[in-house]
Amino acid sequence: MLTRWIAAGGRVVRRALPGYCAFCLDPLSGEASWCQACFDQLPWNHPACPRCGDGLTHHQQSLCGHCVSKRPAFDAAHVALRYQFPITALVRDFKFNAKPRAGMLLCELMQTSLPSPPFDAILPVPMTPERARERGFNQARWLAAELGRRERLPVLEVQRVKQGPSQRRLNRQARFANLSGAFRITTSPPRYVAIVDDVVTTGATAHALALALRRAGAERVDVWAAARTPLVVEQS
Repeated sequence: MLTRWIAAGGRVVRRALPGYCAFCLDPLSGEASWCQACFDQLPWNHPACPRCGDGLTHHQQSLCGHCVSKRPAFDAAHVALRYQFPITALVRDFKFNAKPRAGMLLCELMQTSLPSPPFDAILPVPMTPERARERGFNQARWLAAELGRRERLPVLEVQRVKQGPSQRRLNRQARFANLSGAFRITTSPPRYVAIVDDVVTTGATAHALALALRRAGAERVDVWAAARTPLVVEQS
């Protein structure tokens, strides 16, 4: 169970092998990457705002306060999990250590929130050249490529035409202002596009990308991510 994952200090994901639960290392009889007990204990993102994916305090809420006061440019967020342990460790292992096994697990978890009918295409969140050189790879592009292969979805590209300061050090309002007009779509997108990322925090990047997609002709834009950070925690 997840208690054993915690006791191991998060090292399980890095050494898990096919045929064993990625979280507790118990043998598996089927093709799943986890046992049902660990799967049930993951920090599932519900109840959640259907518009941005942020957690709601009770099931009676239809939208979160931010979406009520200012609607984002995207239509819906499909985010299976909350950015809490052990998902935090899984994302960091993928993002900062480039572990393919962690990336594959995130893809499988993201597939649990794929809507039906699915998107016409997906678009990974672009990374600034400076961040790409610093990290060595774009985790959103990796996820989009793998998800596109699994779901047979075309992967679009976007041009970043404006470079601002890192989002990490900015508050919510500044993040939205920092990304205004930052992206340009040079080709006509299909009708229904999903923006792919590993973690959504304020939704500022997705908002800016959705505006660019709509200006280019997209009729519906959703967000598809692995985890959602509660807005009370303003971090990447």
